[in-house]
Parts: sequence; C-alpha cells; structure tokens
Amino acid sequence: MRVVLIAPAATSYIWRKRRAAFTMPPMALPVLAACTPPGVEIKLIDEAVEDVNLNLEADMVGLSAMTPTAPRAYALADHFRSRGIPVVMGGVHPSVLPDEALRHCDSVVIGEAENLWASVLQEAGQGRLKRTYQDSAFISLDNLPPPRWNLLLGKRYFIPQTIQVSRGCPIGCSFCSVSSYFGRSFRFRPIPQVIEEVKSLPRKLFIFVDDNIAGEPDQAKELFAAMIPLKKKWVGQCSLSIAEDPELLDLAARSGCIGLLIGFESISPAVLRSIGKQVNLRRKYEEAIGQIHGRSIHIQGSFIFGFDGDTLEAIRSTAQFVKKNRLTGVNYCHLTPFPGTKLFADLEKEGRILHRDWSKYDRQNIVFLPRNFTPEELQDHIFWAYRQTYNWRSFWQRRPSSFHHFSLYLALNFGYMKGVRKMERNAQRSRKGLCSTSEVVRPPGQGT
Repeated sequence: MRVVLIAPAATSYIWRKRRAAFTMPPMALPVLAACTPPGVEIKLIDEAVEDVNLNLEADMVGLSAMTPTAPRAYALADHFRSRGIPVVMGGVHPSVLPDEALRHCDSVVIGEAENLWASVLQEAGQGRLKRTYQDSAFISLDNLPPPRWNLLLGKRYFIPQTIQVSRGCPIGCSFCSVSSYFGRSFRFRPIPQVIEEVKSLPRKLFIFVDDNIAGEPDQAKELFAAMIPLKKKWVGQCSLSIAEDPELLDLAARSGCIGLLIGFESISPAVLRSIGKQVNLRRKYEEAIGQIHGRSIHIQGSFIFGFDGDTLEAIRSTAQFVKKNRLTGVNYCHLTPFPGTKLFADLEKEGRILHRDWSKYDRQNIVFLPRNFTPEELQDHIFWAYRQTYNWRSFWQRRPSSFHHFSLYLALNFGYMKGVRKMERNAQRSRKGLCSTSEVVRPPGQGT
C-alpha cells in the first residue's frame, strides 16, 4: 500500500520555499509516519518547501490542515478524489468542522490520530473507510515513537527537527484552540525518552514546540536538569510564570535555553481579564522580562490586536513597550476567531464575522468587525506597529545588553524586516480593491 501524507500551504505563506528561521517542519506528518505499520510505503510532502506532484501515484492520500490551509487542502483533496484516490483529512480544522471537510474527502480523523492510524490504513486498504474516526480519550504520550524526520527535506528548514514534550494547556484563552484540541490538562512524554531524542539530534540548536515548555514547573525542572550534560542550545515557548521561579529559570538557562516565545497578548489588564489570560495579571511585565534577560535569554514577544478593549493608544503603547524593554523580536498578531473557539462563537452570535474565507484566517487579515476600528484601520495600525519595531533605529534601541547568542537577534530582526513587507503586500491585496496596493500605511492618529 502506497500512502502520501501532505501538509498543504497557501501560496500567500510568506516563508514558502524559503530557508528561513521561521520555517519549521510539520510534526504531525513524521509522527504519523512513525506510527505506520511495516509493509506500508509512506511519503511525506510539506508544501511549504516543495511542490505537490498532482500526478503522484498513491493508494491513499492524507492531508493535515489548519484553518488557513483548509481551502488548499480541500482543493488537493478534490483533485486526488477525481483521480480515484481515497483521501483522509485530519488536523485542527477538519476536527472542528468534520462535516465541511467530508464534502471534499472520504474520511476525517477527529482529534489526535496516533492510536487510530493503523486502523485507518487497514480499512483504507480494504476499501471500507469510515466517514469519521475519533478516539474516546486523549492519547497517552508514554510510548510514542520518535518522528521520522528523514522523510522530509531537512535541508529546506533552518531547523530540520523539533521536539515535543507535552500536549494540552489548562489556561483556555478565548481565542485559542489548543485546549479544545489537546485538552485542558498537561500530558507528558517520559523524560528519558525525550532525552534520548534530544541526544539523537544532529545539530546543536533545536526547538521545543510545546505550547508551554515550563507549564508544569517540577516536570520542567527535571527535564532541564537532565539536559545540562547534553550541551545543546534550544528555544521554546512558555508563559511568564517561568520568571517567578528562579530555580526553574536558572535550570532553563543552564540546559541551553537561548530564547523564549512568550505570549504577553496585551499590556492591558482589562483585555487580559476579558480573554481569560488571568495568568498574566499576577505578573509585572518589566520585572519578569528583567529576570529572563538576566539569564541571557532572548524574548520573542507575542501580542494580539483587535480585542474589544483595544484602542489606538494601546497599539502605540505596546510598540513603545517593546522598545523600552528591548525585546529581541515581536509578533503583532491580528486577532483571528478560529472556528471552535469561544471567540468565534461569541463574534458569530453578535453577527461580527465578516466571512468564512478560511484562507484569510491567517493572523494577517481582519476577518471580523472590531469594536473600535474598521477592519482596514486596525490592519493599518498593526502594520504601523510592525514598522515602528522593525527598522534600523529600533534595531539599535532594542539591542541586547548581553551579546550572548547575538546571532539569534540578527536572524529574527533581519527575517522580520523582510517578511513584514511581504506580509503587508499580501494583506493589502486581499482587500479585493478596497484600497490600493500602493497605499502608504499611515501612523495611528493621521487619518485613514
């Protein structure tokens, strides 16, 4: 049996076919490949770094889709089904909207697929695929096999392999689909397994793809302590709570942590309360940043604009906050109501969802009616904030006080300086004639 697994990518994806610091390989495909029984010939295609051969030969095609890649996944599914090839879909978007996905494919795997994958393959080979597959409970991570990274084009990625230690998140922010897809509690892989996987990595630098690598402090301390002798370098994502525990932060630094992506989301306490990010309310941002910087760890901040409590002044203040606190880099995300989230349900109830063109649900376009802006105003103000951050003057103002791992600072800023320009062009084109693609983005306060 010949199986091809595809991670589709929209043509507007700004890092498509580029070897860039922000391009990571999709983990779902190598994990499913590792769960594939012997005797099944399997091929992986990440459309972010290679084209899909529409004439490929296969007995089954699998597509893993997120919301912004769903239209591309549906187009590929329609094509392969027209050739008589059964298509199975999985991932967050088909799991949330299986009936929609089933208009384009033969079967949908809802939620985590590892425990179901062997059955899917067996029944596909017998020509009796079920319409849906869904496990009755979240899977145990105790015996997951290591991903088969060798089946992807590793040289096309800045970092060709990533590590996942845990799944789930107990916070449950209104805009986030992680807790609904992976659960409201943490599940962990055995630390000895993780350490063996880290040892096997061919490069010194790698990425933890966990949503919060330090979410359970005792577990994280054990992991970091075990990593110290490995002499690896890593970056990951976590909450500000890591700064409350000096021992945890010290162990992270000693284990090789050189950078953390931290979801600040907003500098407004009222906004944080409204979205359920109570965890950030207990912390003083400046002190937490100082604690992390004091260990020579870079910070990539993530902020979201478009909440009902956001104002023009909030956007200005956030850009100033980033400079003042010398963050290595920053994401200014467009608030995006992904299907299946509380945010989507609330906005849909209020009649504020503009459309269901899922390709625009990419955190680069405004797909709902904001409270205090027109969609065009909000988008322009976000790109103004990006320009305030990613320019040569800000590059100098935000330079790290320590030159440890300065290459990370350079890579993030040079990458974003180029990427933001392309992101803005794509967003302007998507306005479908509402504004000229040559229109200059005006700073907040200078009209729209």
